[in-house]
Amino acid sequence: MSENKPLKHKYGTIDKEYGMFLATRPPEEDGPIYMVNLMKYHEVAQYTDGEGVGKEISGKEADDRYNPSSVLNKIGADVVFYGDVASNNKGVEDWDRIGIVRYATRKSFIDMQSRSDFGEKHVHKAAGMARTTLVCCRPVDESIDTRTRPMPLENRLVAMVVRQSADRDAAFADLSEAVQFHVEGTIIGDGRKWDTVHFISVSNAAEVEAIAQRVSTENGDAYVMGVQVTMDSITLA
Repeated sequence: MSENKPLKHKYGTIDKEYGMFLATRPPEEDGPIYMVNLMKYHEVAQYTDGEGVGKEISGKEADDRYNPSSVLNKIGADVVFYGDVASNNKGVEDWDRIGIVRYATRKSFIDMQSRSDFGEKHVHKAAGMARTTLVCCRPVDESIDTRTRPMPLENRLVAMVVRQSADRDAAFADLSEAVQFHVEGTIIGDGRKWDTVHFISVSNAAEVEAIAQRVSTENGDAYVMGVQVTMDSITLA
């Protein structure tokens, strides 16, 4: 696979130190990693000259064109959670879509960035995305690693929480009914580092708001959102 030019984007700041950590894991210290993507789109995709699609499209439509599934399949990665944000219940910023990819190794995520086939698709993400936070996680329940790629679902609602917390055990205890992930690093974002991610299957929007009321921001920032999920092997075994 020939190498692509360095990827260009304006949707977030890369944590280069953590990126180096991902790239240099020896095999005996490497393994599956979950890349949790929080995405906010431009109203109109911002293509540069020569990269457009012949007409004006939305940022969300550009992200649909980005769809890297074919590349992910080649490197043994799976989309394990995907959906549109139905409500932003807590947090200064709002989000439009959530996607989670499970990579077989940390190094495979870094290696993907230099693939020419990925670079060809990435121009659409760069055009469509206003900002992204990419949180790199491991599940508390490691059996999640063995779950297969999920089948598409009818829309179902999941509450998602992303938190800063000096005491992860206390954060997990606050939402003991959730599927829990601890954050290893935040590879792309706005400089804030996140600590825990939680997923709770709910029945309606009122339950999402009730969860938001339980999440304190006294010791750091938090996002709570309701996600209309169409793929899910996180809360569904």
